[in-house]
Amino acid sequence: MAEREAPDAAAAAGRMAQLIDIMAALRTPGSGCPWDLAQSFDTIAPYTIEEAYEVADAIGRGNMTDLKEELGDLLFQAVYHARMAEEQKQFAFADVVDTVIDKMIRRHPHVFGTPQERAAGVTKGFWDRAKAAERDAKRATGAAPDHGSLLDDIPVALPALTRAVKLQNKAARVGFDWPSLAPVFAKMKEELGELEATVASGDRKAIEEEYGDLLFVLANVARHLEIDPEASLRAANAKFTRRFRHIEDRLAARGSSPAQSNLAEMDALWDEAKANERK
Repeated sequence: MAEREAPDAAAAAGRMAQLIDIMAALRTPGSGCPWDLAQSFDTIAPYTIEEAYEVADAIGRGNMTDLKEELGDLLFQAVYHARMAEEQKQFAFADVVDTVIDKMIRRHPHVFGTPQERAAGVTKGFWDRAKAAERDAKRATGAAPDHGSLLDDIPVALPALTRAVKLQNKAARVGFDWPSLAPVFAKMKEELGELEATVASGDRKAIEEEYGDLLFVLANVARHLEIDPEASLRAANAKFTRRFRHIEDRLAARGSSPAQSNLAEMDALWDEAKANERK
């Protein structure tokens, strides 16, 4: 089978221009799509997050065909937001591209810099210094507050477990961290005990707070183990889905369903699914 040739850069640029034109046509009053015209940044944002998750899912499944499609959907989200910003005379897609190009060049002097910078490579603490310089530049132009927290640049809209890890990583860089995993495990057991005690009290608000504390510590466990808690939970979800489908399939073969079954029968089939996976 002949190896596929890399697409020509000019052809790719032309197709990108066509995508931008398609988006403009969809948002053109009178002749565009009524649904697309009715959207705003706020209504489209959930779709942007969903598309990013679908990209991650395709990667997790190792499905390159799906990944190609999902990356296209995610790219369309960037074009969509840029078009709405252009309509408000804020910025256009070309400005988005310019911004990320400038950032990548600025953050990679070991690749794009002077011969001396390339020879020096990536020095310790470079990324933090580069981001701090960018924050200072924004403050100088009034694009960011004059003062703030070390944690300010961690987006609130991130998935909660991911944001927890990022918050903890930021704090750890200035020494606010447990020195090893052992005290994190101890804290996890402490939080679990507090949750159990609070559940017995029946105080719903306190239960939610203690449950959140436990999840936050579990995120810290993941951070110390250098694993992604979101990826771990996605894998657990996939495992549960796979095993429950086995239950459904086996019951269907018997002319039954989960609703017509009982817990003991479904537990036995769950164990059967686990045994099959071990084989």
